[in-house]
Amino acid sequence: MNAQTWHGHAIGAAVLAGCVSLVLGASGAGIAQAGSARDLGREVLGAGDGWASEGAGTTGGSAADAAHVHTVTTWAEFRAALAEGGTAPRIIKVKGVIDAVSEGCDALAAEGYDFQQYLADYDPAVWGNETPVSGEQETLRAASAANQNKMIKASVPANTTIVGVGRDSGIRGGSLQIRGVDNVIVRNLTIEAPLDCFPQWDPTDDNKTGAWNSEYDGVVVYGSTHVWIDHNTLTDGRYPDSSLPEYFGKVYQQHDGLVDVVRGANHVTVSWNSFQDHDKTMLIGNSDGAGSTDTGKLKVTLHHNRFEGIVERAPRVRFGQVDSYNNHFVVTGGQKFGYVFGIGASSQLNATDNAFTLAPGVSTGKVLKKWNEAPLTAANNYVNGRLTDLIAVHNTEIPAETLQSGAGWTPTLRTQVDHPRAVPGIVDHRAGAGRIC
Repeated sequence: MNAQTWHGHAIGAAVLAGCVSLVLGASGAGIAQAGSARDLGREVLGAGDGWASEGAGTTGGSAADAAHVHTVTTWAEFRAALAEGGTAPRIIKVKGVIDAVSEGCDALAAEGYDFQQYLADYDPAVWGNETPVSGEQETLRAASAANQNKMIKASVPANTTIVGVGRDSGIRGGSLQIRGVDNVIVRNLTIEAPLDCFPQWDPTDDNKTGAWNSEYDGVVVYGSTHVWIDHNTLTDGRYPDSSLPEYFGKVYQQHDGLVDVVRGANHVTVSWNSFQDHDKTMLIGNSDGAGSTDTGKLKVTLHHNRFEGIVERAPRVRFGQVDSYNNHFVVTGGQKFGYVFGIGASSQLNATDNAFTLAPGVSTGKVLKKWNEAPLTAANNYVNGRLTDLIAVHNTEIPAETLQSGAGWTPTLRTQVDHPRAVPGIVDHRAGAGRIC
């Protein structure tokens, strides 16, 4: 068992003591603290640092030999480096920003696909809202979507570390698929969420008023174990939802999730990331009907992450023993906001020691959202600097969705637990890409 250590930190210079800008060359040697060289690709998750430290822990590709250390500057090079060498430990250093759809959406369109014709064919005034769309343009849209699916997904093998070089490296429009493998690390990247070039119109969705449905998550952890996602910035980037048009009276939604942990994935730590300006942020468990694969798994730790401009799912939880502590959630004035924590089927959420900065008029009761009957632990959380019983406030404000207290387990895989009042100063200065101390 790892003891919980409480630290109150002053905001400002004291927060950043010993922390300077990350400088990491293509060779991997860098300066993170005065006089100390480091190679992020060789670093491993510390003992006791969340669920990913369970058992043998998470070491990624830290043991890679020279032949399996790659520096990549294009999406094609990146995918080639992932595909080479079987399951031998590998380190992939992303230098600069690599773009999975650098030629644009039009280059992926199947011959004959015409979006304006698609809109004309499936206008509810013509097609109605009783049956799903079908016909030539839907077939061509699906073929176009298949082209994008093949282009932007990158399969990450076991024993891999993916790390950004310096402060400004990242991935645009790609989807990291960590599927059915063990021991993966993803660090120091700015990941711009994939933009679905070819969303599907479903006229029967949303109570038969129709909706645009999109695919592709930034990072998918599917049936994998021992995964550490650390010090990344994940965002809609150049394409915020506010910039998306409307068709048939509905937003032409081109985003799905930022990080999803699903289908029996287990022992994952998500730490020191910045999640920005996104709607459906994070699912832990993607179906109420997945109990056969998910029961006893989906053990995930989230700590010292910053969430700002997030609409919902930070995270939404099904089945898993999820430990969320020392995160900072910021809801700004005027933004769309649904909820932070979604309490789903058989979830066992332990959400403690977090900080919430809510704009005037934002209901504290909406921090929690009940989807299913599942007790949770929510203690020692601070809202706008004040200790707040999130469950009691929720139950008072939304009595039709009364939540029960007591997740039934106590996290032990924690290292430093900071006082929630200090969390905004600590996390806001140190979470995200380019800020590894």
